Amino acid sequence: MLKLIKLILDFSGKYKPRILAAFVFAFIKSMLIKMPICLGVYAIMRFLEGSFTFNDFIFMAVAMLLSVVFQCILQNIADRLQSAAGYILFAEKRNSLAAHLRKMPMGYFTEGNLGRISSILSNDMVFIEENCMQDLANLMSEIFSQVIMIAFLFVMNVWLGLVGLAALILLVFAGNLSVASGLKDAKVRQEEAQKLTESALDFSEGIGIIKTYNLFGDKSKDFKDRIESSCKTSIAFEENQSCLQLLLNVFFAIGTTGILVAGLYLFSIHQISLIYLLGMMIFVFDFLIPAKVLYGQNSRLTVMKNCMDRIKSLFNETELQDSGTEHLDASAGNGTDEISFENVSFGYGTKEVLHNVSFGLQKNKMLALVGSSGSGKTTIANLIARFWDCNEGSVKIRGKDIRSIPLSELMNNISMVFQRVYLFQDTIYNNICIGRPDATKEEVYDAARKAGCYDFIMALPDGFNTVIGEGGATLSGGEKQRISISRCILKDAPIVILDEATASVDAENERLIQNAISELCKGKTLIVIAHRLNTIRNADKILVIDGGKIAEAGTHSQLMKNDGMYKKFMTIRQNSKGWNRA
Repeated sequence: MLKLIKLILDFSGKYKPRILAAFVFAFIKSMLIKMPICLGVYAIMRFLEGSFTFNDFIFMAVAMLLSVVFQCILQNIADRLQSAAGYILFAEKRNSLAAHLRKMPMGYFTEGNLGRISSILSNDMVFIEENCMQDLANLMSEIFSQVIMIAFLFVMNVWLGLVGLAALILLVFAGNLSVASGLKDAKVRQEEAQKLTESALDFSEGIGIIKTYNLFGDKSKDFKDRIESSCKTSIAFEENQSCLQLLLNVFFAIGTTGILVAGLYLFSIHQISLIYLLGMMIFVFDFLIPAKVLYGQNSRLTVMKNCMDRIKSLFNETELQDSGTEHLDASAGNGTDEISFENVSFGYGTKEVLHNVSFGLQKNKMLALVGSSGSGKTTIANLIARFWDCNEGSVKIRGKDIRSIPLSELMNNISMVFQRVYLFQDTIYNNICIGRPDATKEEVYDAARKAGCYDFIMALPDGFNTVIGEGGATLSGGEKQRISISRCILKDAPIVILDEATASVDAENERLIQNAISELCKGKTLIVIAHRLNTIRNADKILVIDGGKIAEAGTHSQLMKNDGMYKKFMTIRQNSKGWNRA
């Protein structure tokens, strides 16, 4: 039990002194709680002596009143010290976790870890914050109280002390059984909670497909089964802890009875006086209460231990190294490629998807990546933005390995327009400002005009102050895309990566988005991931990616002269219905 308390103290970091100070006030309060017992013994002594007076009554009343008042004051101080520290601590931990996740490779978020992150944030941290931090000092004070009460029993009589110590050992034995079982059950309970979170996310994110294909029976059953499984696990946890709590209560009763019998026996052989006997009879029913209360919190503390382990494991996930000290020279040129790949190989896990890829792109030029789905086009773009680090070779910007450049500086030089746009549940103005938080109002409006979204924004009820739904759910696909382009225009980064921004929109929105992209790309180095070949005719360089390798490279006219993969793609496109929309 002490290890569990020490665990959270160590986790508290700089707030540990505040919590330790709370221990002192909670301990004094716990001693004041025993005031009725002390006053009861005092009253018995005075009655037996025949000297109880009205002044004694006044003394006891004032002592009781002061005891209650000071208990309230001390509890308030302890709560302010430990509970406030707990909320501040976990606010900082959440911010630290956000900073940690920001530095994680993108692969971590595509490997089924979103449910784990959500569960730790919404379950584990909240559980410790609300169920453990405020009681920590009280639990520690129970330990202090139990030690003092044992010592007091030894002062009364050595034999009583020995019996009391034996009773306490019996209770601790039962409590430790409960702790061992609780630690095992708590792990299963929290893992089940994580699976439920993952299932809820999967169900909610796929609700459109579920409706479209009328899968409510199958998918709802899966979700319902997960809920029932989580329910059964939680009930089993409580049942197991209840059985052990019953054992704890039995040992408490045995211990209390044993001390009482020992006291009566010692009185019968004149080892203790009547006053001591009566005092002990008042005291004995409260003697093992601290240990009982302490182990009564076992279920919470064991869940806390598992929560702490899960939080620490998330913080221990390997980040992308951000120890670079080199800086990008904005004026670099003179033959140096703006972007270059040198013998780059990369794989997701054990599967290699890029094989010894090398190419260069000069400043303010356009590179188009062409190839079938899964060929490695998006992987190349993601490596430029350092969403992952390559396994072999190097990715360079202006001649410098991007791993040697601070991540913040690297990202300041890159803008990305994704095919799937995400907008935050905030005002449109703030969503655009993400591109450059210190931008003026006029700069934001100008970026919106260039992206072709100013007019539709002003037509909304609150204009730029309109709050959009999470993910941009209240806007059309084309509107979301133009807002995402406006924040890239506002950011004004020298390198722009486009993941076929017009692939999923109608003809009218495609025209508006193409105009917005033209504004975005003026004077920029451009990398286009092309699914529609008509968008890359004017590229300065085209790379045809096949099976993670560069199959062909050149301009449109050069590649059309070759009887290769690019020409075959173009021929297929020209013969397709969609080509005439160029």
